[in-house]
Amino acid sequence: MLNRDPHHDGLPDTIVHDEVVPARAPWIHHIKKGQTLRIVDLEGNQAVDFLLYSEADDTERYSAQDTVAAQGNLFLRTGTVLRSNEGRPMMTIAATTVEYHDTIGGACSCESNTLRYGHHTKAQHACVENFLEANLTEGRGKRDIVANINFFMNVPVEADGALGIVDGISAPGLTVDLKAEMDVIVVVSNCPQINNPCNGFNPTPVRMIVAA
Repeated sequence: MLNRDPHHDGLPDTIVHDEVVPARAPWIHHIKKGQTLRIVDLEGNQAVDFLLYSEADDTERYSAQDTVAAQGNLFLRTGTVLRSNEGRPMMTIAATTVEYHDTIGGACSCESNTLRYGHHTKAQHACVENFLEANLTEGRGKRDIVANINFFMNVPVEADGALGIVDGISAPGLTVDLKAEMDVIVVVSNCPQINNPCNGFNPTPVRMIVAA
């Protein structure tokens, strides 16, 4: 009998896709209703920027506003329902071994890097460019990039409303499981940021496992 991969533990038995996404790379995949996507932070403290679109009509897409308003909390935890701009459930966080995830910190871009960290960073690759690269393969453009989720990223909110990107709370091998509530298109940027601690200043690979 073959040894079961420990990263498959707790997932349904049928693995339909299993891929390691390199550091700094984009990823796009269609996931059917009822399937589960597990994201594995292989080396720890790697931010995974994440967008969702309805496969049936990609003008319906993830809405941070609807998600936060429906649950009455800024942070994404086990049980959080990721809702669309039509208020419909798209995916549910079925389980996570990280305390919480972010949906207000946004995605890095060449422009924001320049503003925050100086003009010498303008040529550095960023999440908006990854989202655009992946989306262009299916005819979506820059205006289809909406406020995103940042799995494994730590963006605490202070009592005065201030927020910042600080050291992560993830670790090697920690995971988040997302169950699809409709047929969805998942678009990911395995964040290439090196100017703040969201990736520990060292972007690393992540693993994407889809099970049914």
